[in-house]
Amino acid sequence: MSTTSRLRGIDTAVFWPALLITAAFILWGAAAPDSLASVTNATLAAIINGFGWGFVVSTAMFLVFAGFLAISRFGKIRLGADDEQPEFTTVSWVCMMFSVGMGIGLMFWGVAEPVFHFGAPPHGLAAPQSKEAALIAMEYAYFHWALHPWAIYAIVGLAIAYFTYRKGLPILISSAFTPLLGSAVNGPIGKTIDILALIATLFGTATSLGLGAQQINSGLNFLWGTGEGTGIALAIIAVLSVLFILSAVSGVGKGVQFLSNMNMVVAAALLLFLAVVGPTVFILNTFTEALGEYLTNLVTMSFRTAAFSDGKWLSSWTIFYWAWWVSWAPFVGVFIARISRGRTIREFVIGVLLIPSGVTFLWFTIMGGTALHSELMGVGGLVEAVNTKGAAISLFALLEQYPGTAITSFVAIFLVAIFFISGADAASIVMGMLSSRGTLEPARIVVVLWGVLAGASACVLLVMGGLEGLQTASIIAAAPFLVVMVGLCISLWMALLDDLEGRSEPVSLLPDAQPVAAAAE
Repeated sequence: MSTTSRLRGIDTAVFWPALLITAAFILWGAAAPDSLASVTNATLAAIINGFGWGFVVSTAMFLVFAGFLAISRFGKIRLGADDEQPEFTTVSWVCMMFSVGMGIGLMFWGVAEPVFHFGAPPHGLAAPQSKEAALIAMEYAYFHWALHPWAIYAIVGLAIAYFTYRKGLPILISSAFTPLLGSAVNGPIGKTIDILALIATLFGTATSLGLGAQQINSGLNFLWGTGEGTGIALAIIAVLSVLFILSAVSGVGKGVQFLSNMNMVVAAALLLFLAVVGPTVFILNTFTEALGEYLTNLVTMSFRTAAFSDGKWLSSWTIFYWAWWVSWAPFVGVFIARISRGRTIREFVIGVLLIPSGVTFLWFTIMGGTALHSELMGVGGLVEAVNTKGAAISLFALLEQYPGTAITSFVAIFLVAIFFISGADAASIVMGMLSSRGTLEPARIVVVLWGVLAGASACVLLVMGGLEGLQTASIIAAAPFLVVMVGLCISLWMALLDDLEGRSEPVSLLPDAQPVAAAAE
């Protein structure tokens, strides 16, 4: 079959511009990484200085808007026909959503972030390495990983699910702008929206792949002394990208899904191991007090900007995280939308906000709480390890303090590797959908192409600046899509008002389809 026939079905107005932008970035980074780093750093500074407040305010408003929809009269509207029942049972829905909430990010930052904040408390709110610093460290870990990111995902997922299942429109970001744009949604503006979504997803994926490669590199060096460096990290990305490509072209999607499910079980076992063998009572006390402080200070943290705080810290942590979640929002939003057909808006929002946030609280309490106990009352040395060897070593340095280090460290490497493969697989499917008019089964070659480009982009970012390069790309790629998300809220609000007042278009549901995670089978 010719390449042309294999590419049949793509949206040329989205596919080719996105491909050219990505290819230009990769070629520029390969030919002149210093030049690319200089331009991206200048762009980042301009975004942070002039628009950093926009990330802070918008993300807080997304949480408020999502919560309002859940408790308001709009909560009874169903994502489908009025009498339609959920496509998946609640247990299956929760499990699949849980799988999206788990990932390379939690493995990378579960120990590293609390340790970072313990050694250098945010905004100078406590003395370094004090009990007060430990509490603030947990508080900010919750802040960056719980309600706010899932509110971002909920907004995108809800808009896609509503316009897909309630209105019968293609499963595209641009479809959700129909109330605002009308027929223009099929023109240049709509195409631009889908291009921005695709680019944001690609660089969000590349950031996660880069973090995963760094952590696997640290783990291999920890276990077998393989050495650490950019070259080894690039080789890891190449090897795991090949495994992803083989998965995509050989139709072993069921195998990847099996590994993903097994991954969640193994991750739970690792958490249980630390909770039982580690400082169990301290972990329970930490959860109780840190959660209380988090809820008490939620509004203050949500609206803190660089005006009277540490702007450098804010851009390196909070704004980076908000940008990272925004860049992942098209992928995760589409995934959640695909498994939420038949749910009411109230069920959707409560489920998407609270269930993954609960997992996050447990994850950081056990991982971070165990690490902080070591620093305050145990062996210690984690702050020094992170400061001298980098964030990627933190989990392995913690596991070294408990029995079975070789086994638990190997398990951690395995978890990151499978998250890498399955995450790249699913994200590339979504990128294929966005560039193929929302089809649930994009051409295999298109899926592989976006996966390869995500891996190549991760390589460029690592060469360009390591962790800082990954953070920079996420913020730059997410900035324009943040504007798209504000538009999504307005458009969804308009459609919901029409729905309740009887001005809604007749329901025209799309045919049943499998979840995005299974679309590559």
